[in-house]
Amino acid sequence: MRDLFKLLTCVAGCELVGLVGTPITIAAIPAWYITLNKPFFAPPNWLFGPAWTVLYFLMGIAVFIIWQKGLKSKKAKTALSYFLIQLFFNFIWTILFFGLRSPLLGLIDIIVLLFTIILTIKAFSKISKAAAYLLMPYLYWVCFATILNLAIVLLN
Repeated sequence: MRDLFKLLTCVAGCELVGLVGTPITIAAIPAWYITLNKPFFAPPNWLFGPAWTVLYFLMGIAVFIIWQKGLKSKKAKTALSYFLIQLFFNFIWTILFFGLRSPLLGLIDIIVLLFTIILTIKAFSKISKAAAYLLMPYLYWVCFATILNLAIVLLN
């Protein structure tokens, strides 16, 4: 029962990051985002919600695995610190890009986010390969999002 609580806490915590930013995104899409020039490879708007829901779910499972391994070691504390830092930059991107309507600030943030995701994966891999692998779809999506963000900056 205790493990189930930990798992639900981790998944819900990650999903909450996306959920809190959702009103900002939803408000900006018809009022601003729709007016931007986007590259030919920009996915349809409806795809982002389901994609992020799955990614936050996988992130929650990954951080749960690290939590299960124990929080007393320096490795685990470092790994969780990196995870929380990248989660912060993940959340801030929505505010910068959609809230402030600044693709340039979003780009700066997402580059930092990318770097912190890589640090998180490296730290997780020292504790659990499975936890590190669970973050790989997130890394790939953020790589794509970085290219998309850069293209939006260049086209606008």
